[in-house]
Amino acid sequence: MSKTQTQRLLSLDVFRGITVALMILVNNPGSWGNIYTPLEHSKWNGCTPTDLVFPTFLFLVGVSIVYAMERKLGNPANHGKLILGALRRGALLILISLIIQVILHPGFAQLRYPGVLQRIGLVFFICAVLYIKTSQRVRDWVCVISLVGYYIIMCFLPVPDTGAPSLEPETNMGAWLDRVVFTTNHLWVQSRTWDPEGLLGTLPAIATGLFGIRIGTWLKRKDRDDSVKVSWMFTWGIAAIVLGLFWDLFFPINKALWTSSFVLYAGGWSIIGFAICYWLIDVQGYKNWTSFFLPFGANAITAYVLSDFIPHYINLIRINDASLYQIVFLPHFSPNNASLVSAVVTLLLLWVIMLVLYKRRIFIKV
Repeated sequence: MSKTQTQRLLSLDVFRGITVALMILVNNPGSWGNIYTPLEHSKWNGCTPTDLVFPTFLFLVGVSIVYAMERKLGNPANHGKLILGALRRGALLILISLIIQVILHPGFAQLRYPGVLQRIGLVFFICAVLYIKTSQRVRDWVCVISLVGYYIIMCFLPVPDTGAPSLEPETNMGAWLDRVVFTTNHLWVQSRTWDPEGLLGTLPAIATGLFGIRIGTWLKRKDRDDSVKVSWMFTWGIAAIVLGLFWDLFFPINKALWTSSFVLYAGGWSIIGFAICYWLIDVQGYKNWTSFFLPFGANAITAYVLSDFIPHYINLIRINDASLYQIVFLPHFSPNNASLVSAVVTLLLLWVIMLVLYKRRIFIKV
């Protein structure tokens, strides 16, 4: 924990805060049976605004790597220390996820091994090593190879269980690999036969992080002015979206599989969203509207962890065998609106906690 904070790119914290706030909002509805469509994940193929939240966070992980490590890369003697630090942070993120599960759902027999924090930890470590030890040209090639390689694996290699390639939930190559490595007892609780944050899907997710590193290194350049930087960010973002939509024709955009077309499509929107924030905040100086999101962005992992604990324990409160959601929200709103208002109240409650930390200059580092 630190009482001080190094100089940061304000738009990075704000855009990360927006992403975390959306993540909390969509993860904590009053009722999972009553959700407005934009706040739901796609049933399978396709992409809703909610599907863009997690890849945007991974994209920003890549940008953050550049801003955290760039000044230390000049001295090769620092590389080993940086890699060990990245390994520690990646492992700690995975450990935190497992600890959360044990606390909220005691027992190890059905502990879910893949997960959101696990994917963040793996992508962060691998992307950090690539940033420390390779050039941007090499990283671009790694990005291309990972996306094309994943496409070949998923669409052309026969799955051992069935003897044929598949992009269906339970019969694709990623699902087979997760059952072999983790066993069905340790996969996503809603299925136990496949996992949306599975092991094989980490390969294209690395490309999402590398998108962020490319944008971070671009913003760090001293030989381009801000208007050129932002113009090119919009150009790259639009190009990625178009390429993603084209690839969708034969490798569908799918968040659960983290398909290569999804990486391009979601990455394009992440770049555009970040470009808008950068232009408004760091170039034009429009900062008055950022105060709500900064506390989330400055303590992103803390906010995410608390969003698991606080709603869980609130939902355990019962009055005459009815939950607070059933007592406070459901009688006064339509089912969908009650669910949304409950999610907004949860978001505001967490914001108050994060604001206290932010005002006291407490930034919890993982």
